[in-house]
Amino acid sequence: MTAPASKDSFGARDTLKVGDASYEVFRLNKVEGSERLPYSLKILLENLLRTEDGANITAGHIRALAGWDPKAEPSTEIQFTPARVIMQDFTGVPCVVDLATMREAVTELGGDPDKVNPLAPAELVIDHSVIIDVFGRADAFERNVEIEYERNRERYQFLRWGQNAFQEFKVVPPGTGIVHQVNIEYLARTVMARNGQAYPDTCVGTDSHTTMVNGLGVLGWGVGGIEAEAAMLGQPVSMLIPRVVGFKLTGEIPAGATATDVVLTITEMLRKHGVVGKFVEFYGDGVGAVPLANRATIGNMSPEFGSTAAIFPIDGETLRYLTLTGRPAEQLALVEAYAKEQGLWHDPAHEPVYSEYLELDLSTVVPSIAGPKRPQDRIELTDSKSSFRKSLHDYVEENYPVPHTKVDEASEESFPASDAPSLSFADEDAVAAHSAANGSSGRPSKPVTVTSDERGEFVLDHGAVVIASITSCTNTSNPSVMLGAALLARNAVEKGLSVKPWVKTSMAPGSQVVTNYYEKAGLWPYLEKLGYHLVGYGCTTCIGNSGPLPDEISAAVQDNDLTVVSVLSGNRNFEGRINPDVKMNYLASPPLVIAYALAGTMDFDFDEQPLGTDADGNAVFLKDIWPSPQEIQQTIDKAITQEMFTKDYADVFDGGERWKSLPTPEGKTFAWDAESTYVRKPPYFEGMAAEPAPVTDISGARVLALLGDSVTTDHISPAGAIKADSPAGRYLQEHGIERKDFNSYGSRRGNHEVMIRGTFANIRLRNQLLDDVQGGYTRDFTKDGAPQSFIYDAAQNYAEAGTPLVVLGGKEYGSGSSRDWAAKGTSLLGVRAVITESFERIHRSNLIGMGVIPLQFPEGQSAKSLGLDGTETYDIAGITKLNDGETPGSVAVTATRADGSKVEFDAVVRIDTPGEADYYRNGGILQYVLRKMTA
Repeated sequence: MTAPASKDSFGARDTLKVGDASYEVFRLNKVEGSERLPYSLKILLENLLRTEDGANITAGHIRALAGWDPKAEPSTEIQFTPARVIMQDFTGVPCVVDLATMREAVTELGGDPDKVNPLAPAELVIDHSVIIDVFGRADAFERNVEIEYERNRERYQFLRWGQNAFQEFKVVPPGTGIVHQVNIEYLARTVMARNGQAYPDTCVGTDSHTTMVNGLGVLGWGVGGIEAEAAMLGQPVSMLIPRVVGFKLTGEIPAGATATDVVLTITEMLRKHGVVGKFVEFYGDGVGAVPLANRATIGNMSPEFGSTAAIFPIDGETLRYLTLTGRPAEQLALVEAYAKEQGLWHDPAHEPVYSEYLELDLSTVVPSIAGPKRPQDRIELTDSKSSFRKSLHDYVEENYPVPHTKVDEASEESFPASDAPSLSFADEDAVAAHSAANGSSGRPSKPVTVTSDERGEFVLDHGAVVIASITSCTNTSNPSVMLGAALLARNAVEKGLSVKPWVKTSMAPGSQVVTNYYEKAGLWPYLEKLGYHLVGYGCTTCIGNSGPLPDEISAAVQDNDLTVVSVLSGNRNFEGRINPDVKMNYLASPPLVIAYALAGTMDFDFDEQPLGTDADGNAVFLKDIWPSPQEIQQTIDKAITQEMFTKDYADVFDGGERWKSLPTPEGKTFAWDAESTYVRKPPYFEGMAAEPAPVTDISGARVLALLGDSVTTDHISPAGAIKADSPAGRYLQEHGIERKDFNSYGSRRGNHEVMIRGTFANIRLRNQLLDDVQGGYTRDFTKDGAPQSFIYDAAQNYAEAGTPLVVLGGKEYGSGSSRDWAAKGTSLLGVRAVITESFERIHRSNLIGMGVIPLQFPEGQSAKSLGLDGTETYDIAGITKLNDGETPGSVAVTATRADGSKVEFDAVVRIDTPGEADYYRNGGILQYVLRKMTA
């Protein structure tokens, strides 16, 4: 289906000839002021020129963008129409479930179900479902894929139905790669050629790390699944013209530092600077020297520093990468011609105007890690041991014994690999000496002897690294750090070093190309010798799919309340995310992940402590096995070829026998299985009328949760393992599912019954309605004495009593992944309003998309400063102004305490655009789209 023709008020429509082909283009130079705009805003300008319809997108919008004031606070709303949508299976399955449900709803409202079809190309990569059940052995990959298919058969059958039922919808089957790596290596076009037009490739994705594609000059970012569905159905994304931060890069990365260290440094800088809701754009002489893989690594971390996008312009390096990855010659010619013709080619001599400026000299970057619970908390590697010891006190009860035996220098040296559990010993003298060594430093110590059939006997203590995982899109797409890790593994094996027996090791590359270049470089055997066998191609540890720890280690950790550690090459390390047994999580480059697996503990100083000894008894330090930048580059040059990409992506949608042999339902509408615990028809459109009912004020509401600062979508949205004694676990057991088949919340996102029960159920959530309780609990005011209960159970009781709900939060509410279920679950629990000090961008818009109103406390105020403790009842007046077509700036909130006293304040309404107001009036974005379709 072609888009309606542009009104072309500026006479920008023209023809561009490239070789034998001709394309319709919309020339930016026809709009006065366009040449001074940053690269990213030029892309938005072209988008408006091409989609100008005189109603949603007008000549006034185009002029406003061309006349952009870099210093102004964003206030002008524009409608951006992405060229395509990219999804992963966790967030993509609910999108397809909703599209399938919309097909039925359209039919019921007298419309044509065929109208519900993606209008823009939509591609879904199944990459979030592999769990590291099997590790450290040669058949790990094959077994994990087998288990994955057994677990997810219903979901995969449903996606295969969608692939056949919807036009413009393609599925990349399991075991292929991580969505963002497949996006940059194959799916991204950089310049689109479609329906006779050429225009910049832009995309929105249902994963916040969609920004990885910014490294290829593609403007794109993560949206909630709700917004992605609307984009697929031809709805533009409503946004404010943003501020753009110019980030100048100079110098080159020094030896010993990696792309990961650069990313952690940039993340810290930008978080400190404050870039939420802004675009970040890299420029300057240094940009040309930044390899594409490093650009992608930087773009990937955009959600971690909070910006909407973090983009590099198109230049010679972009073309080099497109060539390497096997893009056809005519595509390369089009990218170069179009970018140069439209002023989108990076010119280091031309400095666009920016709202704010930052600069980093890459030569100042030092090896770093980040943690123990936020990606922006960077720690220089030289400070990692002291930082860990300081943080440990936050996790360990202070009344644990800290032995104060004075240990002399000689006895310290009897633990050469560290003063932590780096020797396999189990006798009482050793445990005592170990305690003494730890105690001398004043750090809490609780040595526990563990006996394992497979791993022998060893001592675990606080700080033991129990997971050391090379995973996640951030790094596995980057050959410099992946080959750096493999060369370090080779050097370690040749020096006789080995990984400690309590470390769960895993290697989950972002695409099959990584495996190919490891094989060609002859490095797989060394990785495998250290336990880094291939476990799968997908998003594993970073998303919470680390799989269980070995039983005896898990038992030792739980029975003794040990604070153990994961080290991963990922981008997310929030509390409770990686593994339920692990309290402290650190992000590190792939080579450092292996280094920590060799050390076995976070309580380690790589400069001072050796990792072990070689055959001659000499101490081996990290510096002795760290590969040089020259060797890494030589290995890249020798091991990576264009043929690897063309061969691996030749049949990317094929999926092999396993995929093709799945029995798949047919037909325009989906045949829902009433017994399915994976895919169920959601209730969003039940009883929906052709016209929306008027919006109402909120009265007599109760607080479901009173939350603090930095509550992430991980705390809100169901993620990770499902506990047997939780509401979701009970539901599955009632439906005949055994505990071993629970799978994860992410894999069950197509079943709203499981997901509602898992909303606000994170084991690390702290609901301040309760004292010193963690997890998905609240007080249920429908019962005498308001006893503690599961949040889901209380919400059901409130719904029965007809009581609306509110959530109170602090600063940065809803940061983290673009999780549609954080908003869907909130809405389905009966929450009508969320009142916080500030919101992160995506979650705020998602709440509106689900009919929940986001409100902010008055500037400088909070629940605490207003004396609110969550036991009050709430009335919110003034929302009804939306029925008159206006969005109120604020609404009046009255909180009434049990004794009848009142707290009154005006809450700021965070419905920021007219488009969002339309969605809210309709009860949500999907209802709005559906009504437009059938109008």
